Amino acid sequence: QVQLVESGGGLVQPGGSLRLSCAASGRIFSINAMGWYRQAPGKQRELVATITSSGTNYADSVKGRFTISRDNAKNTVYLQMNSLKPEDTAVYYCNADLKVGITTTWNGWGQGTQVTVSS
Repeated sequence: QVQLVESGGGLVQPGGSLRLSCAASGRIFSINAMGWYRQAPGKQRELVATITSSGTNYADSVKGRFTISRDNAKNTVYLQMNSLKPEDTAVYYCNADLKVGITTTWNGWGQGTQVTVSS
């Protein structure tokens, strides 16, 4: 059974930095895509960044401030967040689309990690 475990959230002052990690465990053949989404109170979940073998994609609101990367050997995706703003405050969720069999894929979510940007 595949699981996604996130870490790295917390409280940070505006202008500060945090790095989120999401590790996938279980029987994984390969990674099709991994990404980060966030949901602020009273708002819908929105895409932050995704990464595939073809490249990366970012929401306009985080371009130039956030960087997504992954370590295939560890089945882990990272989100380096710099120049954080109060409007970045949200629960951040990891999503993964994984190949778990010859013809089988798995798509799921992590449990979420809170990021709070406040002075």
